[in-house]
Amino acid sequence: MRIALDAMGTDNYPAPDVEGAVLAAREFGCTVVLVGDEQRLKTELAHHNTVNLSIEIVHAPEVINMTDKPQDVVRNKPQSSMHIGMELVENGDCEGFVTCGNTGAAHAIATLGKIRRIRGIHRPALTALVPLRGSPFILADVGANVDCRPEWLVQFATMGSIYAERVMNRQNPRIALLSNGEEETKGNHLIQETIPLLRASGLNFIGNVEPKEMAAGVTDVLICDGFVGNIFAKTLEAMGSNIFSAIRYEVEHSIRAKIGALLMKPAFRRIYKQHDPFEIGGAPLLGVNGVVIIGHGRSNANAVKNAIRQAKLAVEGQIIEAIKEHLAKIAQSTSA
Repeated sequence: MRIALDAMGTDNYPAPDVEGAVLAAREFGCTVVLVGDEQRLKTELAHHNTVNLSIEIVHAPEVINMTDKPQDVVRNKPQSSMHIGMELVENGDCEGFVTCGNTGAAHAIATLGKIRRIRGIHRPALTALVPLRGSPFILADVGANVDCRPEWLVQFATMGSIYAERVMNRQNPRIALLSNGEEETKGNHLIQETIPLLRASGLNFIGNVEPKEMAAGVTDVLICDGFVGNIFAKTLEAMGSNIFSAIRYEVEHSIRAKIGALLMKPAFRRIYKQHDPFEIGGAPLLGVNGVVIIGHGRSNANAVKNAIRQAKLAVEGQIIEAIKEHLAKIAQSTSA
């Protein structure tokens, strides 16, 4: 398997990207194709032991920065590491693409530039794999589609269900709508119009859930529009960071707490690992005609490695083929 990596993606590129690629090649046995400034990548790669590892470099002279506007980069930076990396997938030279760069740019290039949408998909869904006591759930959409239609949410749910089953090994994945109440009378017009469509979709739709039910692990796929999803995901991230910071502060300012923390250190490490997004690495852009995994800009080497693992799992799970097959069945049923 060959996975293309945007080696100019993280905030501190290319060091974490290259190190993550080396870790992935060693642990997963796949070929990692580093896409970026060839000379910089060769210099960085020389710091690592790559004996018996399958790592290649494809030169890309341009870099997409976090400040670049998505609508501009599709045409203005055709030789960027994102463009060329996705082109490798489009041409069949690689089975998947991973980037920890500008999320909006990655979405725009995948949707409008290189890989494009799967035929029949209204809008691709930007997802997040939210860690929850070591058992993540899929959240879609988290920002790609701020204003949505009910049929789009149904497609998000369908693609999320396929991913949960084939990559996360969830049998008959539970689908839920994020709402301000469990009752079907709650929610805005979008939620109320989506409920009957999900009921008729054949998916394992369990209804509306509030954030407190989400935290209890009642769903495998949580669906919402991109505006709500983006705020929700960022709120979860901020709250998690704040809780760990508060614990650290209390420990540092109390002798008794320091003693207790020493005894609790193994448990704290396990809890942190269960909720650490870098242990997941990245999440799929569902609905485009190729495996695209997007990670966080501040990813470290471990996060990059795990993002590559997500790409490998998506390829092995034949996610793209499964979505196409599902759409073909719907088209056949409609025609009949």
